[in-house]
Amino acid sequence: MKSLCRLARALPLLALIVILAQAQTPEFPQLTNADFETGEPGAEPPGWRVPAALRRSGYTAKLVTELPAQGQSCVLLTSLDVVTDANAFGNLLQSIDAAPFRGKRVRFRAAVRAEVAGRDRAALWLRVDRAAPAGGPAPMGFFDNMADRPITAKIWTHYEIVGDVAADATQIFVGCMLLKTGRVWFDDASLEILGDAVPAVVEAPRPLTSQGLANIVAFTRLLGYVRYFHPSDEAATVNWETFAITGIRRVESAGNVEELARALGNLFAPIAPSVQITTVAPSAALGSTPPAGRIMQWQHVGLSGGGLGPSIYSSKRVARTFPGPDEKADLRFAPWTASLGGGVECAVPLTVALVDGETLPRYVPARSGASAKTTALPPPTGGSANPADRATRLAVVALAWNVLQHSYPYFDAVTTDWPDELQAALRRAATDADALTFLSTLRRLVAALHDGHGNVNYRENPRSALPGFRAEWIEDQWIVVSVAENSGSAPALAVGDAIVALDGRPIAAAVADIEAEISGATPQWIRSKAARQLFAGPLGSKLGLEVAPFATPAERRTIAVARTVPESATVKRPHETLFEVEPGIFYLDLDRLKTADFLAALPKLEKARGLVFDLRGYPAGLNAFEFFAHLSRDPLTSAQWHTPHISRPDHTDMNFVRGGEWRITPKEPYLAAKRAFITDGRAISFAESCMGIVEHYKLGAIVGETTAGTNGNINTMALPGGYSIIWTGMKVLKHDGSRHHGVGIAPTIPVKPTRAGVIAGRDELLERAISAVKDE
Repeated sequence: MKSLCRLARALPLLALIVILAQAQTPEFPQLTNADFETGEPGAEPPGWRVPAALRRSGYTAKLVTELPAQGQSCVLLTSLDVVTDANAFGNLLQSIDAAPFRGKRVRFRAAVRAEVAGRDRAALWLRVDRAAPAGGPAPMGFFDNMADRPITAKIWTHYEIVGDVAADATQIFVGCMLLKTGRVWFDDASLEILGDAVPAVVEAPRPLTSQGLANIVAFTRLLGYVRYFHPSDEAATVNWETFAITGIRRVESAGNVEELARALGNLFAPIAPSVQITTVAPSAALGSTPPAGRIMQWQHVGLSGGGLGPSIYSSKRVARTFPGPDEKADLRFAPWTASLGGGVECAVPLTVALVDGETLPRYVPARSGASAKTTALPPPTGGSANPADRATRLAVVALAWNVLQHSYPYFDAVTTDWPDELQAALRRAATDADALTFLSTLRRLVAALHDGHGNVNYRENPRSALPGFRAEWIEDQWIVVSVAENSGSAPALAVGDAIVALDGRPIAAAVADIEAEISGATPQWIRSKAARQLFAGPLGSKLGLEVAPFATPAERRTIAVARTVPESATVKRPHETLFEVEPGIFYLDLDRLKTADFLAALPKLEKARGLVFDLRGYPAGLNAFEFFAHLSRDPLTSAQWHTPHISRPDHTDMNFVRGGEWRITPKEPYLAAKRAFITDGRAISFAESCMGIVEHYKLGAIVGETTAGTNGNINTMALPGGYSIIWTGMKVLKHDGSRHHGVGIAPTIPVKPTRAGVIAGRDELLERAISAVKDE
């Protein structure tokens, strides 16, 4: 305003009117009340709204005048003090007609500061809605909710989201979110056009050269170091998906080590100005001694994979005073130094100075008169992330490999050459023909973790179906264990048949391909997943089978079976959920049993002489606290849970903090009957937490086969192009501190089903469990 007053004194009135009109009449619509200067303190800001459902959940947004980022007021978004729903979030939003922005690249920018704790966080978001074609769903428009760069800073910082508006866009939504609990201040918002949308770049598949592979590996390693461990303000606001795609395009063509070092330097200097990239050993003095005062560091509990769903894992930058109580002022904070491959070395400071609320040093572009606060990030790649684009696929591999490289807790328990897996996945990704072929590449990468939770999903993966029969690995063959009455395969396919070929191909070869994409810590878990995936295919398609009957194996026959059963269909056992097998002996299927039904049955279970609990799967509806409270007269705990606290790259000095285990208090009535628990390789995670209690406290005989050998809370990460990965994020040890991963819970009474037993319709594991509680 002062500058306009000086201008008024210097110019004629008519000229001033023209200038003011030009300054106040933009070429495109503006957000309403973007500076939050309109409205009454304590009220919701005009032009913005918190959806009614979120207001009912306790989230409010009101104008406040305390310490705004600019002007006289800002918005404070708050929650209730306690929010029980792990998925809860508050959201202040505004929508604007997309028509004037069609075909343009836009930037949503705002100042945010947050007071959040633990895993709670804030985020800006931008969504572009597109028109739905006749008779079909609306195609996906641009969307970014800062999932890969959550806001946790207590100081005002400007964040931005850049994206393209499709030619058929209808609405643009922008806003600020509070994930779960805390307080978030929001101010100085703007939505502006940066220029024309950048045409989508779709690079065709082609092999990587040896030099190109080395270049991308070096970029990948540095990407992880800077993203997760360099705590600069610039790095904290980067859209890493876009940066990864852009970076791969720029570094792959480097022809020698000098060009590679130069390309990496140009990419990373704007976001990590104190990082050193050289072709010789970097200076040991770099960042060696932080100045006394405030410093910034990353604090990782696990690693935040970027999802907005419930998680025990978090990543945030924390400011603290240096030196601390147990530190000396001359303590040397050596940077992380590493060889990136391709002849390039790096030194990445893990701590930076914090002065006047900003991390130092700031990036200064190499041009005359540049401001110390100017950040010249590389422009985003053209268009949305598209798995048909080669650079997008390579970037997905780089991002996925890094989050696992720095956080997977079981590299000490598995024999995997993870750097070699990176190169193998990059080679395949470069030549993958389509999105589904690339899905196979990602699954092979995650399979190398040997993690039963490990998996890859793709949002556009076609729904598949199963034929109306089930087969299991029995006596080293794939044996048909059930045939549905309406499967259309009877009487040609019979229980007990051995499947020897699929669609004319030996089944061993088909199994090898399937199992190469299944992540598992034990063979029994991998086989249990293969039993479903092996026979899956498009709904309604035919599966050709070559089978060998039990009595006359030489008389093989070929049949075709339709896939009519949704792959997600639950496999139900032929037994009731809870019933009396014979007087005084009860069977309970814990995979299907509801806690309310268990509690209702306690009076008759208390009088039983034998109890058989079936845990050949996942007890999703069981309350473990209520269940185990009636199986012991003494308090019980679950196995040891250890969450990784990560401060240095490459799982170096990974510190595991124990905590969060179940503590179960006994309740009446106590079920004194003799007990047996049936289990097998399908029991994983929560099921193994239950079976671990049974094993350690000797609550009953364990009948059947060894469990899957994978336990611990999962972590997840969304990736460009519609992919996402899942993995185990914490380490679980048995009660005595010994290893569980890849070991599992072994039976005290080993039993395996037989082909003859299947044909006879017998459940041999159940029979043996009944025998165990009868003392036979």
